[in-house]
Amino acid sequence: MRNDRDQYMLGALLRIPFQAIVERIHAGLVAAGFDDLSPAHFVVFQHMRPEGVRTTELAERAQITKQSMGYLVDHLEARGYVTRVADPSDKRARLVQLTERGRLVDATARSIVQQVEHEWSQYLGTDRFATLQHLLRELVAALDP
Repeated sequence: MRNDRDQYMLGALLRIPFQAIVERIHAGLVAAGFDDLSPAHFVVFQHMRPEGVRTTELAERAQITKQSMGYLVDHLEARGYVTRVADPSDKRARLVQLTERGRLVDATARSIVQQVEHEWSQYLGTDRFATLQHLLRELVAALDP
């Protein structure tokens, strides 16, 4: 017998687990004392590189406007999660870099995701979960070379 979940298209099948992870990260960060972040801010952390990244590239990678990304970065900078520094390759440009506080958020979020992965591995079984990860990595490699 089929249920409503059998009717979900691929977008929903990807979005629902993603939203579950975002909710867990947000709740975990709030519990850890980072209660001034919203899920919207997560795209900054997701696309950060150790050496920093320009706001325009962050916006492009997150698929949002430069103005929206600028707002998110302003919020994070005002609360001590990121800083803006001169880009060594172009002194007119600025790089956004994580501060120590920002690196702590990133590490906390990664720990939460590892816990979710462990739980989902228990739910699906380790072999099936490994297959899921492998297939998703292949798809990401094909879509975002």
